[in-house]
Amino acid sequence: MEMRRRDRLMSNEDALNILKEGEYGILATVDSNGQPYGVPLSYIVIDNTIYYHGANAGGTKHNNIINNDKVTFTVVGKTKILPDKFGTLYESVIAFGKAALVTDEAESLMAFKEFLYKYCTDYIAEGEKYIDTAGSKAMIVKIAIDSLTGKHRV
Repeated sequence: MEMRRRDRLMSNEDALNILKEGEYGILATVDSNGQPYGVPLSYIVIDNTIYYHGANAGGTKHNNIINNDKVTFTVVGKTKILPDKFGTLYESVIAFGKAALVTDEAESLMAFKEFLYKYCTDYIAEGEKYIDTAGSKAMIVKIAIDSLTGKHRV
């Protein structure tokens, strides 16, 4: 997809850094009727793959991905409103890719642990115990990134 404001295009490396450092992102899917569905999620990035977790199969996100595995994942980094300039400073990234349920137990465990390292750094031991008892009630989904677009106004 061609960006209109080429002067605001971010390097792929900077875009990947914003993606990795973001606190949450918006997953966009489409249902079987063509209705878009966007939902904010916590997530992690390992190499060129985004992971998120959720309740076991049956929800809207999961059903939409079964219907159409093509998704986008958007993260907004730092922002600052400039009221006197009628504008905003910002950094944002959109990842385009395909989503799939992680079925490999070792990969799921690795992803769950990475969630601990990103979001629960002071509670690693407790989190590992939680994963042992509750991990089977959740699923991990991965998004293989096909392309990444970053845009900023700094």
